[in-house]
Amino acid sequence: MSDLREMPPGLDTEALLALADGHHARTVRARPVREAGGHVVKVYALQAPGRTVTPQDEAAALRLAGAHLELGRARGSLGLAVLIVHAGGDGDYVLVSTWIEGHMSDLAVFVGPAGQPDRLRPGRVGLAPCVWEAALLAHEREAFTRHVLDGGGRVADRVVAWSKDVLSGEVR
Repeated sequence: MSDLREMPPGLDTEALLALADGHHARTVRARPVREAGGHVVKVYALQAPGRTVTPQDEAAALRLAGAHLELGRARGSLGLAVLIVHAGGDGDYVLVSTWIEGHMSDLAVFVGPAGQPDRLRPGRVGLAPCVWEAALLAHEREAFTRHVLDGGGRVADRVVAWSKDVLSGEVR
């Protein structure tokens, strides 16, 4: 199997090719850093083609994140979080990623129908970031490591450097 001449029966080649054919770039915009639930929160708007994250979507996501983050200390939160407000192709998503003790992170995913931020609810167990959300979270892992963990100086200076290290443009 090491040369992969023969594919295992669980490999869905048709589904993989369909995903590849439909893969496209999505626009990401860094939004102002905010405070929510006692945390410093980096905010991103992620948009599928033809979709826009509105100020109302962002405000609803911040309220949702704030309520979630208020319990952060109970989950070992260190007070830094990333909020992704995703106007997806099949609905809306809000991801709240928090750095917690032990070099770990905590992730909450909320889902809802497109354009109805008041109907966002916790995602099903096991739901993980899509490829575009994962690109943002990968950037955030690098920024956290670079500025907070490996940075020098006062913690406040490290947090400011982390907060300014954002991703904008297109992600694939």
